[in-house]
Amino acid sequence: MPSSPKNRSTAMADVSIYWFRDDLRLADLPGLAAAAQAGHVIPVFVRDPDLGDTWRIGSASQWWLHHSLLSLRTRLAEQGLELILKSGATVAALSALAAQTGATTVYCSRHYQPWAGALETTLKERLSKQGVRLKRYPGTLLHEPEDVATGGGTPFKVFTPFWRACNRRPDPHQPVPVPELTPYNGLIESEELLDWGLLPTSPNWAFDWNDLWHPGEAGAQTALTQFLDYHVQDYGDGRDIPSEPNTSKLSPYLRFGNLSPRQVWHAAQASKLELPEAVGSIEKFLSEIGWREFCYHLLFHFPTMPDEAFNPKFSFFPWDDDPERLIAWQRGQTGYPIVDAGMRELWQTGFMHNRVRMVVASFLTKHLLLNWRAGEEWFWDCLLDADIASNACSWQWVGGSGADASPYFRIFNPIAQGEKFDKAGAYTRRWVPEVADLPNKYLHKPWEAPDDVLSAAGVRLGDTYPRPIVDHKTAREAALSAYGTLKSLD
Repeated sequence: MPSSPKNRSTAMADVSIYWFRDDLRLADLPGLAAAAQAGHVIPVFVRDPDLGDTWRIGSASQWWLHHSLLSLRTRLAEQGLELILKSGATVAALSALAAQTGATTVYCSRHYQPWAGALETTLKERLSKQGVRLKRYPGTLLHEPEDVATGGGTPFKVFTPFWRACNRRPDPHQPVPVPELTPYNGLIESEELLDWGLLPTSPNWAFDWNDLWHPGEAGAQTALTQFLDYHVQDYGDGRDIPSEPNTSKLSPYLRFGNLSPRQVWHAAQASKLELPEAVGSIEKFLSEIGWREFCYHLLFHFPTMPDEAFNPKFSFFPWDDDPERLIAWQRGQTGYPIVDAGMRELWQTGFMHNRVRMVVASFLTKHLLLNWRAGEEWFWDCLLDADIASNACSWQWVGGSGADASPYFRIFNPIAQGEKFDKAGAYTRRWVPEVADLPNKYLHKPWEAPDDVLSAAGVRLGDTYPRPIVDHKTAREAALSAYGTLKSLD
């Protein structure tokens, strides 16, 4: 829908374009602040269907993107600006908009995906031919990837020394406040958000997500405040308990830039002063923000990470190919309740507790011996927080092929994981109601329950709930054997 023309005679003076990417907010956006100081601002978001190739935004993330853009549009409207929506090739769209409006500069936040550098270079060259500058600003990480290196000047490949090096650096800059924006007064055609079809319709599998999530800047700030005020003190000991609200659930907000990591970092530092007894938990929480930084550090320096094993030996790993087992895993029908609970939580909410993510990932790669890429692709489509760096890095970590990876012999026992981290069974019973009436003794291993116990709980294995698709002991031995084939490559 076109914005209303006002004073066309002044519309061409000091015009800048702010190109929103994965930074869908107004606060702590240095590039937007610079654009605001330069004069009239045209905020634009470009939906480029070809950007990222196989890593184009997944289905669940599209839902978050839709609502984040709605929120951003509302925030901009409060200052009299309209969010311009364009679709098509990014370079062509921004070049045409600059030519139409007489913009002298395009501002944006820097990106680090494998295709980002080439895109920014091409855009800069195209705009330069028009006499338009491209100015990039930091906005999505605490530290630029080039600024953190080993003593020898090489990229880190192990998380702990990487995070120590980050913490030896000067503190991240204080968040930049929301700038005062001056609208552009000319007429610009904008596409309609609903026409982009980002929301599921047939069926609407996200019908109740509005009750679970509140995408956008306001929702992000509320989630951050609630976590730091009420839950962070329990994070250190409680973050592994999936039935308890001890994790932040900030990852989707960070993924789409509804919240910046600098805002999180400084808010957490302030909480240390208010909650001195929670300093240990807060440091643990910040280390998870550090893991996100580490993933982007790796992605920037090793851009093939989403598609290729970081450890080249794993190019020879004897992965299995079993579509039926993959489908059972995806649908939460493996016969292992804690695994099935996680996969169903993912499908129904677009999210999965981090401890359970490790369990289901280990099960796929080590119990089923299915390629970590299959899990990476499923998470990419189903997770609201599907982030190319964290997704690839974490899957390779669990699968054993990544930087600082989990040892090949570390194979999560899904029974023991369920009994340890969901001891009372609240999480499992919520997502796997078929076994909810089993006593705790058998909840995570229903196949060991006597017939009368199964009958009393209404469980008919192979009918109301599947038998295990693999035996844990047998699967573990097969995994160790498969991983052992790589030893000859050392």
